[in-house]
Amino acid sequence: MSTEYDPTVGQTEELVIEAREAQRDRRPGRIRKIGGHLRQEWQLYVMLIPTVVWLVVFLYKPMYGLQIAFKDYSIFRGVADSPWIGFEHFQTLFGSDQFLRALKNTVIISFYSLLFGFPMPILLALMFNEILNQTFRKTAQTIVYLPHFISSVIIAGIVITAFSPSAGIVNTILGWFGMDSIYFLTRPEWFRPIFVGTGIWQEAGFQSIVYLAAIAGVSPTLYESAVVDGASRWQMVWKITVPSIMPTIIIMLIIRIGNILEVSFEMIILLYQPATYQTADVVNTYIYRQGLQGGQYDFAAAAGLFNAVVAFVLVMTANTISRRYSRTSLW
Repeated sequence: MSTEYDPTVGQTEELVIEAREAQRDRRPGRIRKIGGHLRQEWQLYVMLIPTVVWLVVFLYKPMYGLQIAFKDYSIFRGVADSPWIGFEHFQTLFGSDQFLRALKNTVIISFYSLLFGFPMPILLALMFNEILNQTFRKTAQTIVYLPHFISSVIIAGIVITAFSPSAGIVNTILGWFGMDSIYFLTRPEWFRPIFVGTGIWQEAGFQSIVYLAAIAGVSPTLYESAVVDGASRWQMVWKITVPSIMPTIIIMLIIRIGNILEVSFEMIILLYQPATYQTADVVNTYIYRQGLQGGQYDFAAAAGLFNAVVAFVLVMTANTISRRYSRTSLW
């Protein structure tokens, strides 16, 4: 049996060998390049160490304790020695009317915050960008930024005082029109509007900084060309400014969607009461009551794990949709 000589076989083997040798030759060069970069920029990496340590200690190390969501946890036995019970806590969780109510309230409050609260920083940034008087602009920015730096306890105190049925400014104004006083914070139907409005007042100004930075990166030549073409200020805002900052808007929207179950825990704790649990109780306050006040750490861990999984799924979904239809995404 005779075989024909194929010269391409030997050439292919030689090319493979040469590619492997070239790859081996590049590895020391890459290592030297990384080492040189580390020596050149070592100050930046030293500054990064505290952040990395914080992430490891406070975010990654506690993940070890997530296993108690699948255990009958006992503080005397510890995490490792507590017996496994599988998904029993999750079955109890989804069979609890209080948890389902808290989940419903969380979604509704987050939806209202997203619907009314997300556009506000964008509108503020657009308005600040149109102010020509620098003194007035800086004064207005300082006023709207200020609530962000005030403690949530003080903000809650201001809200409680403002809506007080006896001396609150809201009920005082209602009295001018001959209307009876309303104790808003004990009415379940008023809690959500008050909470969402308070959040917008406290955070909208500070969040507008991101969009102002994005607007500052828009090329001035675009506006100059628009002026030559006779465009009005309104047309320049909607035809140049908004499309230019759209990638930033999409990124912030994805982050906001990922935090849809993370309602401001501190503010709700300060404002709600048993009379408003019907509309004010959210997942985080439910976890707080069951875990810290009730001592059911394993049950609360199951609720927290469910919260984290839902947030992860929402971020992945929003990022995939954004990448597919707008070519803008977090990764």
